[in-house]
Amino acid sequence: MNIPALKTRLTVKEVSTLIVTFCFIAIPAISRNQPNIIIVLVDDMGYSDIGCYGGEIETPNIDKLAEDGIRFRQFYNTARCCPTRASLLTGLFPHQTGIGLMTSQGKWDFDFGVDGYRGQLNRNCVTLAEVLKSEGYHTYMTGKWHLGSEEMDDRPLQRGFDRYYGSYSGSFSYFKPHGNRGLWFGNDPLPEPDPENYYTTDAFTDKAIEFIEENEPGEPFFLYLAHNAPHWPLHAKEQDIEKYVGNYSKGWDKLREERLQRQKEIGLFDDSIELSVRDKRVRAWEEVEAKQKVNSDYRMAVYAAQVDCVDQNMGKLINALEKRGELKHTLILFLSDNGASPEPNNEFGGQTMDQINNPDNGGIVSYGLGWANASNTPFRQYKRHSEEGGIRTPLVAHWPKGIPKKLSGKWVDEPAHVIDIMPTIVEITEAKYPTMHKSNSIYPMEGHSLLPILKKGERKHDHTLFFEHTNNCGVRSENWKLVCRFGEWKWELYDLSKDPVETKNLASQRPDVVAELAAAWHSWSKRSKVIPKGTRTENSYN
Repeated sequence: MNIPALKTRLTVKEVSTLIVTFCFIAIPAISRNQPNIIIVLVDDMGYSDIGCYGGEIETPNIDKLAEDGIRFRQFYNTARCCPTRASLLTGLFPHQTGIGLMTSQGKWDFDFGVDGYRGQLNRNCVTLAEVLKSEGYHTYMTGKWHLGSEEMDDRPLQRGFDRYYGSYSGSFSYFKPHGNRGLWFGNDPLPEPDPENYYTTDAFTDKAIEFIEENEPGEPFFLYLAHNAPHWPLHAKEQDIEKYVGNYSKGWDKLREERLQRQKEIGLFDDSIELSVRDKRVRAWEEVEAKQKVNSDYRMAVYAAQVDCVDQNMGKLINALEKRGELKHTLILFLSDNGASPEPNNEFGGQTMDQINNPDNGGIVSYGLGWANASNTPFRQYKRHSEEGGIRTPLVAHWPKGIPKKLSGKWVDEPAHVIDIMPTIVEITEAKYPTMHKSNSIYPMEGHSLLPILKKGERKHDHTLFFEHTNNCGVRSENWKLVCRFGEWKWELYDLSKDPVETKNLASQRPDVVAELAAAWHSWSKRSKVIPKGTRTENSYN
């Protein structure tokens, strides 16, 4: 058999062909059946703060995601930071995860001795990171954890994340996280940063981008970017604050009117919608003293700067994805953990002006009830409450390869909830949601996939939603909404299709609906460990 002699020299064209062939062999093809998943959660941001929901704060990057994706009119959280994080990551109601109230940390002990209120994630739930990691995803998290840290198995790396950078605490300085409200890399504490060149919103995004850039090309990743912004304390960079000082001298009454008008112009609400009544604890702006008006304008300017900086960092994240050719293959979800915060529940916001932008201060220095009322335009009530101002959040979904172009910029009318995010991602990634994990039985998912909405703009599902936090109870079924205080049982009934701001209580007119929904709430409360029989009373907590 004659074997031809090997060439000792190759032409330039042949060399080029070999190089290209080798590259295709050496670099794995990207699996487009498994898109990247990014969830960006902001903290204490109101319903109307960003531009694409009627706000005047400059948020062009988030607005562009909305323009190219879809927006939800009626998306719900659980009214508080810890419970929403628990539901978001597990697809369960928060009490089922052990976080019916808050997480225990330091001197704060929120373990009430019953399963629904243990103050840390239990082992009968799995996180998105745990589910996706089992499917070959790289799992990254930066930012605010706030789901427990007292025990090692409470922490992100022990709950499925490959890499983590952030703070376990619920609130901390933006410039100088320190002490028990300090920074961690994985399970290791970090030294205090230099407040001259550190800001959490920037740092959390930069580290998230670093994780993405270290990710092997073609291998899918899950990123959970949990900002502490715009939660108190009021900390922002001076150049961002300067953009807004003076913009709010018009006051909260005028701001609410202007925001509602924009909401009508962008199609969020129709012309029949009116503002809820101003909170009784807040004066009309014209009654506020001149010096206090200047101070309040500045507080709102700092808050606006915090939101603005989040948007700037969304731009950095989007650019990083575009450079890697990953943006079109990435599902991005942007939302808030609860409605705007009135804490410390006074008109102007707690602590003195010299505490604003003080790097050593991580305590409650806020913008107060008046501006929180405006942030939740047009709704009433706030964080912790089951009225719409406490539980309704913007949700922007962006996924060029998954959301048809004909849906770009559209509003989604159907009510949905953070418990729907787990089943959505499980369906999109074709992941397996376990019945057992590490020898523990796992509760089945409570939510329902949003994929039909992402693909077709709607889903046909009778979705009853339930709420309870700090005795504030609620249930939403179709267009009916029921709310009350636990133990008082003075149910209020609203038809949200005609009255989304909850101004007309129909309980006396429709006792049949009240009875039906109240019974459903009580049944859910027992099943979901909200009120374990014989272990809690209405006076068990405040």
